[in-house]
Amino acid sequence: MKKIALLYQAQQAPTINGITKPMKEGGYSDSGADIAFELSKYGFIVITPQADPNIEHDLDWVFPDTEDGILAAINKGANTFWLNTVLYKNHPIEKFMDRKIKLIGQQPYHVELFDDKFYTNNLLRKQNVPIPVEQRISRGESYHVNAQIQFPLVVKPLRGRGSQGVCKVENQVALETILNNMFTSKKYGSSVYVEEFLEGQEITITVMPAGDYIIDHREVEYVRPWCLPAVKRLNHKNGIIPYSGEEAVVKNSMVLEDEELYSESIFKISQCCRKAAEFLEIKAPIRIDCRADKEGKYYIFDINLKPNMTGASRPHRQDQDSLIMLAARKIGWDYIDLLKNIVSQSWKAKSKVLI
Repeated sequence: MKKIALLYQAQQAPTINGITKPMKEGGYSDSGADIAFELSKYGFIVITPQADPNIEHDLDWVFPDTEDGILAAINKGANTFWLNTVLYKNHPIEKFMDRKIKLIGQQPYHVELFDDKFYTNNLLRKQNVPIPVEQRISRGESYHVNAQIQFPLVVKPLRGRGSQGVCKVENQVALETILNNMFTSKKYGSSVYVEEFLEGQEITITVMPAGDYIIDHREVEYVRPWCLPAVKRLNHKNGIIPYSGEEAVVKNSMVLEDEELYSESIFKISQCCRKAAEFLEIKAPIRIDCRADKEGKYYIFDINLKPNMTGASRPHRQDQDSLIMLAARKIGWDYIDLLKNIVSQSWKAKSKVLI
């Protein structure tokens, strides 16, 4: 029987090759508490730090992703860990992988490798996945972009989270100002990257891992990753969707209407998302952001291995459905249905893998 503990990010992830991933305020404890509350409400055994967690206190529901925090959960009986945190090689969870535990989430070392968006995009481009033209820029180098990228362009952190730190720039002067500010702040590390600005529609596609699922009260087997319906992003500010930490996604997102959802262009980019997820060997849902050029061809521009998993489960968070939840509702899933199906894809932890 699964006894599930939720982990949240309790400490800053390490700087990797000079690149920093800023820590989200609360370390995803809010979504972890949403998940834990919803699972417990529907009869799952959820191990929590507090014997009688307060519905409004996030940290009553989740354990820190430290060695002490994981051990505390194990000592309380947890045998399944939902890795609702930022992962990396040598993450504390790896010290417990020789125990009889199951995990919900990605392989930590895969996340460290593929969370470098510029690196991953180059890998996917070689797999004939459509990726915008990009260029990496490091502190101390020339801030001029190559001739393939025209203004306006987009500046992005290498290990970003959603649209945090992403900005559109119109000319060389603005680019130099933005880069100077980013490097001076040291918030994102010593390198960022720029990519061509795509002026068409933006969508988000959730890709689920291969496995057995319950859809319309029937068991469905997927032998390879598969996509939930695409969600359209709206109300951009200067061409960029607001960061979810500043504006709830329910205010700027909606599932595509059926006519467009089943169009050839959406089918093609969905197949590309499946191909990307298969190449990345996903073990849990990922979110892939895509955008069309002026001719309507979609490109993958951002892969999120740790998508937000908030849900409108607790009374004070009724506006907190995530992009994944919006897509899941289109196939008839409520929040608990989504969570049940994710839990079903838990996998047996093995001893730490070194690369």
